[in-house]
Amino acid sequence: MSNNGEGAGDRRPASFGNRAFARYFSAIAVGAFGTALTSVALPVLVVAVLGANAFEVGIVNAAQFVPYAVLGLFAGVFVDRWQRQRMLVWASVGRAVSLALIPAMWVAGLLPIWMLVVLLLLFGAFSVFGFAATQSLLPQIVERRALRAANARLDQAEAVGQTAGPALGGALVGWIGAPLAIAVDAVTYVIDAVLISGLRLTEREPRAVTRRSVRREMAEGLRWVYRHPVLAPLAWSTHVWFIANAAALTIFTVFALRTLGFSPLLYGLLFAGAGLANLLGATLAPRVGARLGSGSTITVGRALYPVAWMLVTSAPAGGSARPAAIAAVLVFAGMILQGFAGGLENANEMSLRQAVTPDGLLGRVNATMRSANRTLGAVGAIAGGSAATLLGERSSLLIAVGLFAVAFAIAIGSRVRAARDDEDSAAPT
Repeated sequence: MSNNGEGAGDRRPASFGNRAFARYFSAIAVGAFGTALTSVALPVLVVAVLGANAFEVGIVNAAQFVPYAVLGLFAGVFVDRWQRQRMLVWASVGRAVSLALIPAMWVAGLLPIWMLVVLLLLFGAFSVFGFAATQSLLPQIVERRALRAANARLDQAEAVGQTAGPALGGALVGWIGAPLAIAVDAVTYVIDAVLISGLRLTEREPRAVTRRSVRREMAEGLRWVYRHPVLAPLAWSTHVWFIANAAALTIFTVFALRTLGFSPLLYGLLFAGAGLANLLGATLAPRVGARLGSGSTITVGRALYPVAWMLVTSAPAGGSARPAAIAAVLVFAGMILQGFAGGLENANEMSLRQAVTPDGLLGRVNATMRSANRTLGAVGAIAGGSAATLLGERSSLLIAVGLFAVAFAIAIGSRVRAARDDEDSAAPT
């Protein structure tokens, strides 16, 4: 079994006294800041700079998810075979290069929508391996009983990045333009790679690959997820959530920037507010999870999303000051509620998944769920863009609200509701 190289053989808790965790935390925080910055810059680039319509926005959003459908299961197998730290470093380098090419090609006048889609597909391919390694490396850094606290701290880091990133992103977009703002995210991935490469971990040696079938190993991961009495309904609830969330965010880009007439700065501040709420939710996540149980906490979080998006959907459009102010208040309220729900449930979902899965399967389980989630996210993005084009933005957002409600219904109607990560869960059947 792998050991924390800075802890004399036993893994240490999720505190900054654990130098490996502190470095890992810093890498996650820096990456979250850059990702949040791009979450503002990329939609502005697509809508305002490249002049894309709602359907093209959906295609661009889907491009970030499609590689999970193609490579996700393979990534899980190789994360369980190879050293996760090394894989994560190279994945960060690849993502840095992919993003850096966006402003480079824009400066050269070579960035039509289709080229942006190609670069995002490349970025997504590196992300498949990067996220599978990220989610599977944490149990090598902290002991398993500290996973919920560790995941909550990481969520706090991401929430801080999501708070500062969009606000700065909106300002940077107004100052230097959306393409150059994306270059900042590329730099954060370089910093991420440097921090991760400096982790002093003693990972297990890579497993021999000649005697095992890739197909058989993928099947083992699929069986663990979809036959487990807790992970299976959790997976299906999360899959539906990803369809709804990708559709809603795709529609929201056009709804906020065009229909409601929000400026890039205001658009960024919306996500900054969501980031603050996410930080609050992540801060409360360990305490609420310990009191209610991780499954109940996840279920409560899922109940908040339909309410959040109903607030967004009800925002009025209009040229006068009063409708604009009401729209801003409703959208801010919805985004804050969405951010809080995400912070509350995410650490509990990750710790539950990590706690019930053996280390030798963790890469495949994480990659299986992330692959399915991102694949369905691509479906949701395209469906959201298409629905907004055909049905209008408000009607399409109402459909997304219904899907969020379905995700909640799956969680509350299954064993997810009573699951805990601090006791043994039932074995797969």
